[in-house]
Amino acid sequence: MRLFDRRVLVLAAALSVSLAGCDKLFGNKAAATADDMSMGNPAAKVTVIEYASASCPHCARFNDDVFPAFKAKYIDTGKINYVFREFLTPPENFAAAGFLTARCAGKDNYFKVLDTIYHDQTAIYQSGDFHGGLLRIAQSAGLSESQFNNCVNDEKAINQLQDRVERYAKQDGITGTPTFFVNGKKLDGEQTLASLDAAIAAAQAGK
Repeated sequence: MRLFDRRVLVLAAALSVSLAGCDKLFGNKAAATADDMSMGNPAAKVTVIEYASASCPHCARFNDDVFPAFKAKYIDTGKINYVFREFLTPPENFAAAGFLTARCAGKDNYFKVLDTIYHDQTAIYQSGDFHGGLLRIAQSAGLSESQFNNCVNDEKAINQLQDRVERYAKQDGITGTPTFFVNGKKLDGEQTLASLDAAIAAAQAGK
């Protein structure tokens, strides 16, 4: 396995806060910020915040099995504002590089790149070639190999990612992924469409 720049590994070590796989989270009711990636209607009555890691198999399963229907029902129709917040779980260097790659591809392509990472996650793990797997995804999004390498070794971007994740860990009590907040109400772990339906309905009713 080819590792990324040592700064990414240092970041991963600094953010290891007793993670065990994709453990439960303890989050907050914070509103979306300029650092977040989002989709849907910013003026919607309901905001759904997801904390997730690009390296988390549970996050990948939610993305692959539940998110398409959730997106069609709530995001594409403008019924909610969906906010995605990046966190790191083992292998942290893969998660960090995945998020850096998605951001380098541009805001319009961010969720497309992340979706491809989730779909390819198992195959990349089986191959052990994190660098090659993410490089292929980056190239499919229009990045050259040199742009990709510069992206995952961008000190400013790494520091910004570190700041975001440390803020979530310290201020929001985040320790793993995934978790969701529906208008501030916390839902632990993977969710079904039915569980999200119930939470969103309650939020719409002001409960």
